[in-house]
Amino acid sequence: MTLPSLKRRTAMLAVAASAAATLAGPAFAQQTVTLRLHQMLPPQATIPARALVPWAQKVEAESGGRIKVQLFHAMQLGGAPPQLFDQARDGVVDLTWTVLGYTPGRFPKTEVFELPFLTTTGEASSRAIQEYVEKFAADEFRSVKLIAVHTHGPGLFHTKTPVTGLESLRGMKIRGGSRIINNMLTKLGATPIGMPVPAVTESLSKGVIDGTTIPWEVAPPLKVHELVKNHTTFAGANGLYNSTFAFSMNRAAYDKLPDDLKKVIDANSGIETAAMFGRAMDEGDKIGRDIAVKAGNNIVALDVAETQRWKRTAATVEDDWIAEVKAKNIDGAKLAAEARALVAKYSR
Repeated sequence: MTLPSLKRRTAMLAVAASAAATLAGPAFAQQTVTLRLHQMLPPQATIPARALVPWAQKVEAESGGRIKVQLFHAMQLGGAPPQLFDQARDGVVDLTWTVLGYTPGRFPKTEVFELPFLTTTGEASSRAIQEYVEKFAADEFRSVKLIAVHTHGPGLFHTKTPVTGLESLRGMKIRGGSRIINNMLTKLGATPIGMPVPAVTESLSKGVIDGTTIPWEVAPPLKVHELVKNHTTFAGANGLYNSTFAFSMNRAAYDKLPDDLKKVIDANSGIETAAMFGRAMDEGDKIGRDIAVKAGNNIVALDVAETQRWKRTAATVEDDWIAEVKAKNIDGAKLAAEARALVAKYSR
């Protein structure tokens, strides 16, 4: 090949390479990312229907369709609910939503929001726990990209025979969702039976438990209002107990996103996302209570004096927790005070 021919060929190859790069650039920039989201509840339950699906739709819209979220409900991808946090951490899936209390003692600072009569509504308490975790417990979530933490609304009893006072609870086998809740049940005279919430339906129907502690919102998908006919609530804004939840993303899956897509995930993380999950819980509570009312179930509303008895009896649960976390060099009394202050701040 002559020198002029070689020059022409080199020039043509350079033009072709430049054109290919120009065409490939936008295509590469517009490539989509599919994130798999795994959780424990049926799709009609409050959080899947009113929080996870809207979150996924919002992320997809704000990314211009470049982030797709595939939802897998009711442990479709295998494992058990207590393994969900680690599934996100280890990259088995990209995103998970789970109850932190299913892994006892692993999130000791965050556990404070499970203490009796500490929290109020789902939205207020979820804003409070998100700010609290960012300030005081971020180290407990350093292995993942934390999307949000949140709580449900006021916790209550759903039982086969009515709970009309402390005495009537004694000896009942009651499902609890965490070690702190189980300790509270023991102090109140019940026999705690620990289990993840998906096991409640079968356990009630088979007589393994006499009742359960869950918020109103999760009762309908579990058919609790059909299996028990009594529900006991408490006077005042503060619920008997609460559970803590985490919506987490695999750190490597987040890190490999291009910067503009990271911004979409960041914009859908934090306190407003936590509040959205809490609002979903509050809306679900109204629906769950209405279903029980329409079913003609017995709703017991304990008065102020009786509620105070429960508060006094359950108060030692906080003392126990403070002593336990002290062994881990955690100032539990300070953290409990901070949590209460944040709940009060957002409950005004």
